[in-house]
Amino acid sequence: MSCENQVILVAAGRFLSLSFYGASKDMDDEYKKLIKRMNPPRVVIDNESCKKATVIQVDSLNKQGMLLEVVQILTDLNLTINKAYICSDGGWFMNVFNVTNIDGNKVTDEESLRYIERSLGPDSYFSSSFRRSVGVTSRMDRTFIELIGTDRPGLLSEVSAVLTSLNCNVVNADLWTHNSRAAAIIQVTEVENGAAITDPDKLSMVKKLLYNVLKGSNRSREAKTRVTHGMIHTDRRLHQMMFDDRDYEQMNNEYSDEKEKPKVSVVNWQDRDYSVVTIRCKDRPKLLFDVVCTLTDMHYVVFHGNVDSEGPEAYQVSCSCSCFP
Repeated sequence: MSCENQVILVAAGRFLSLSFYGASKDMDDEYKKLIKRMNPPRVVIDNESCKKATVIQVDSLNKQGMLLEVVQILTDLNLTINKAYICSDGGWFMNVFNVTNIDGNKVTDEESLRYIERSLGPDSYFSSSFRRSVGVTSRMDRTFIELIGTDRPGLLSEVSAVLTSLNCNVVNADLWTHNSRAAAIIQVTEVENGAAITDPDKLSMVKKLLYNVLKGSNRSREAKTRVTHGMIHTDRRLHQMMFDDRDYEQMNNEYSDEKEKPKVSVVNWQDRDYSVVTIRCKDRPKLLFDVVCTLTDMHYVVFHGNVDSEGPEAYQVSCSCSCFP
């Protein structure tokens, strides 16, 4: 079935769903599943057409957040996206990614190739997008502590000292700092039995003491502590935490050489209801993931895009429009 026919089916499906407007929610959910079954995602992995990279093509019905899901999965597999062609207009998602492994070579390992197909293909399509993301941590035997506060020398040591004094064992910690702000996600367990912390009084004390540490002597910026259990994608959550904290508002002079400073331009195409975002900067791991996360957090959808990061510099162009709820 061609892509054009598939889009027509979706359009017909939307018309049909309107005729059953009064049906129950369960019936609507079943209808959506039927449409997905009629149009399962297609993943094509090609190691022949490009000399330097593995080409991955992903075609599927489009939905909000689809691009972020795919980029997140590829990034979590430690794949470097050297080139990308993005098209998610008209209800259909058609993207091509040129990727290499951690050594800069093509992905030729059969197990890795099968894993990519399982992660992006129809076998995982009906699961929650959160569950099928490779980097999601799902541990009910751990307590996740989210921290936001003012960065300073010795902050991590003080946080560790507080947790140790409360008989909390630190299993894992991820920390980001930017513009004098710090965000962290720390996984802890009880020292006595290695289980998650469930005592509400102890959790309250943990939050209170860590809040005082994060607040420090800075009275101009707020500190936040939050305790969660269950699923979490660490990098995605840290993006959200830093964005909510508005860490980008304070300008700094971290670039001693003006040539190294990223160049970002935004041009509004009023007649097409698009904004064209162009980025030129030094390439680094997870760059595309960070860009897509930022646009998503700002409630923008990327309809068309072109990414080229072969060489020391990355060049990204995306056509976006706002999708505020």
